[in-house]
Amino acid sequence: MLLACMVGLLAGTAGDARAGLFDDEEARKAILDLRTRIATNDEAAKSRIAELSVLNAQLLDQLQQLRRSLVDLNAQLEAQRTESARLRGVQEQMQRDVAELKQGQKAGAQGLEERLKKLEPTQVSVDGKEFLVDPDERRAYDDAMAVLRNGEFDKAAAVLSAFVRRYPTSGYLDSARFWLGNALYGKRDYKEAVTTFRALITNAPEHPRAPEAMLALANCQVEMKDIKAARRTLDDLLKTYPKSEAASAGRERLGSLKG
Repeated sequence: MLLACMVGLLAGTAGDARAGLFDDEEARKAILDLRTRIATNDEAAKSRIAELSVLNAQLLDQLQQLRRSLVDLNAQLEAQRTESARLRGVQEQMQRDVAELKQGQKAGAQGLEERLKKLEPTQVSVDGKEFLVDPDERRAYDDAMAVLRNGEFDKAAAVLSAFVRRYPTSGYLDSARFWLGNALYGKRDYKEAVTTFRALITNAPEHPRAPEAMLALANCQVEMKDIKAARRTLDDLLKTYPKSEAASAGRERLGSLKG
């Protein structure tokens, strides 16, 4: 009985020992497994940290590159703004230059047109006759007539004589001869006046001033004491231009000469 109890006790003690040994082994395995996992996690962490360090370095490098790019971009933008400002200035200057050029061209064109107008022939009407004259020709005739209207017979005779010589084919010629004859009569150069009036009557008998020229011719002959010639001239006036005002004055003049 006692032996049996002892055997049972020993058996229980052995069982407890085996159980204790088993527990320690499991604990060691658990610890080893934990250490292994910890080591593995440490390696993974270290690897992850290394990866993060590399990634961080890459990000820093990219950030620096981005900063450099931004700096370059700002510099380019500033350069573009400067160039745009310069181009605007150039464009504005070109616009001013073009405006000034257009204004100069317009002024030049107007000036040229005015000069051309001064050189272009113009149509005039004198003593019922219309014709074209050059500006210089018209100016010369008008100036001569202005002198005659001022009663400067000597000067008028000179400028009208010069006009007749300078413009022998002018539309003014017959009228110029008539007024030249009057200027010569005014300065008492009756001989030259007679020659001038005869030239008008002979070359332009249809001219509106021809009857007056014939009456003036007769007056010159009277002044020269050539009464017979004056009478013949007045007779011709009455026959040639019987309805003219000069003919009416000629009749009175002829009557006084006969008296």
